[in-house]
Amino acid sequence: MIMRAILGALLIITTGASAQTTEPPPTTITHGLSAFGDLKYKSNFSHFDYVNPNAPKGGTLAHTGIIGLTTFDSLNGYILKGDAAEGMTLISVDGTSLVFDTLMTRAGDEPDALYGLVASEIEIPADQSWVLFRLREEARFHDGTKLTAEDVAFSFNILVEKGHPQYRQALADVEKVEIIGPYEIKYIFAKGAETRDLPLAVAGLPIFSKAYYTDHAFDESTIEPPLGSGPYKVGKLEQGRFIEYDRDAEYWARELPVNIGRWNFDTIRYEYFRDRTIAFQAFTGHAYDLREEFTSRVWATQYDFPAVLDGRVKRRLIKDETPSGFQGYYYNMRQARFADKRVREALDLAFDFEWTNKNLFYGAYERTVSFFHGAEELMAQGIPNAHELSVLEPHRNQLPASLFDRAYTPSKSDGSGRIRTHLQKARTLFQQAGWRAEAGKLVDETGTPFKIEFLIFSPSTERIIAAYIKNLNLLGIDASIRLVDPSQYQRRMEDFNYDVITARYTQRNTPGVELRSFFSSAASTVPGTQNLAGINDPIVDDLIESVAASSTRDELNARVRALDRVLREGHYWVPQWSSGKFHLAFWDKFAWPETKPKYQRGIIDTWWVKDMTADSEQE
Repeated sequence: MIMRAILGALLIITTGASAQTTEPPPTTITHGLSAFGDLKYKSNFSHFDYVNPNAPKGGTLAHTGIIGLTTFDSLNGYILKGDAAEGMTLISVDGTSLVFDTLMTRAGDEPDALYGLVASEIEIPADQSWVLFRLREEARFHDGTKLTAEDVAFSFNILVEKGHPQYRQALADVEKVEIIGPYEIKYIFAKGAETRDLPLAVAGLPIFSKAYYTDHAFDESTIEPPLGSGPYKVGKLEQGRFIEYDRDAEYWARELPVNIGRWNFDTIRYEYFRDRTIAFQAFTGHAYDLREEFTSRVWATQYDFPAVLDGRVKRRLIKDETPSGFQGYYYNMRQARFADKRVREALDLAFDFEWTNKNLFYGAYERTVSFFHGAEELMAQGIPNAHELSVLEPHRNQLPASLFDRAYTPSKSDGSGRIRTHLQKARTLFQQAGWRAEAGKLVDETGTPFKIEFLIFSPSTERIIAAYIKNLNLLGIDASIRLVDPSQYQRRMEDFNYDVITARYTQRNTPGVELRSFFSSAASTVPGTQNLAGINDPIVDDLIESVAASSTRDELNARVRALDRVLREGHYWVPQWSSGKFHLAFWDKFAWPETKPKYQRGIIDTWWVKDMTADSEQE
């Protein structure tokens, strides 16, 4: 299906033209892009609404970040090799890079809008077959050299050729990139408007210095600070313990509207600890300033130390207004014993969320049921509506009839820990899949026992998995936990060397081509893929492409719901839990704007130190 123009009503649309016309399609020059043309900010906006334009600069933010790794051995976050330090990738900072600028930058209060950063204006035709970016001639790398179209083209090509395999997949429909002039770069798309997200994707890529990587290998892990152009430079670091980023006081883009009121800390520091228990103890002694709490038990029972009681440490809940992410146990279907859907459904039945939430999580969570949980307009619910049916109907004969009657949700228990009914149903499913009980063990037709190894890198998750294993043991499954160091964990994940792995991924507010990385058949064999379960289903592939080609938000929502319905019916995971809130604890040194960016935390780029003198004395 051919998508209408990405800029919607902002594009110039002509009518009544002859089908044989050779006139090029009309184009629009704009300051921003969004999936469906809904831009909040006009071309003359002075700053984002969720910042304090007069926020003071200075001080330090020291925290443990959001990725969760306990070490790092690389400052290259754009290749498969190594464990990159936080702050070196876009995911570390709400989709924004500290070190590398991009052509455009995201607005935190809009679902998917981007506004010009290195690019001063964008030209795009009505058929969306290409996009042209005009660069600001004042853009500079940290060494003072000019940032030009050659650097932008180099960055795209090197990411596709030598970057993480996910880039190659996400950018596959970019036919070519052309340097039109020293400060003009043009991307030409193979499928035109059928791939709605490509202008946004290329606009958000990091820009590297071509000259720098003439003398430095891009595809190697390194702890040498790279040459960037963003608001921060790499400062002091100790491999595996901490890394600091120092604000560039001469940052070339500091006065642009997209940066006013942002990037207020002189130093942003990420601390690394061997495990969460040690990290929590360090926080109580003010070894660092801010902590996002991921453990409900700790949040409920351990924030009673003196600094909390006397007000020196504050706690704050921030509402998460994005799709809350799909966190769960992913069984590796590349292994034969997990290939049967009935086996995966049986494993789902053995997980007693209600007991786990009551006894281990202090009732803090709700069960995740959808791959788009928390986004009401994207989650499949009840009977599919007419639009969903129009998407699903061509596949009706290949889909289970139950899919058309309801959206699958995991079974609920009463929280008592007694789930006999669930386990009996699981046993029946195993029997149907060719497994039988023999001397208390679940075995196949050759007598080989059913074994499962849960791969983890943090001991804090052992108590949760242990409760799940107890139920698996009742089914006759030989289940165990393997704790490895973070580097080994990363390697085993990249090599598909696991039975079951726990992960949480977040979805975009406007899902699109990135769904290929999570769910497509092509991604199932890519090293380092986000398709952890190894989903390989042509129906899922077709639905992903229909989402990417959606021409309106209503159309997109319906197609995502159809995809969600099919994914959930496939039992590709055992869904876990979510809270819908960010749990923050921090020493009382920060201030923040009255308005939070709707779709981001906003901590790193919009908060500031409220008493610079006290902060300097504390350091």
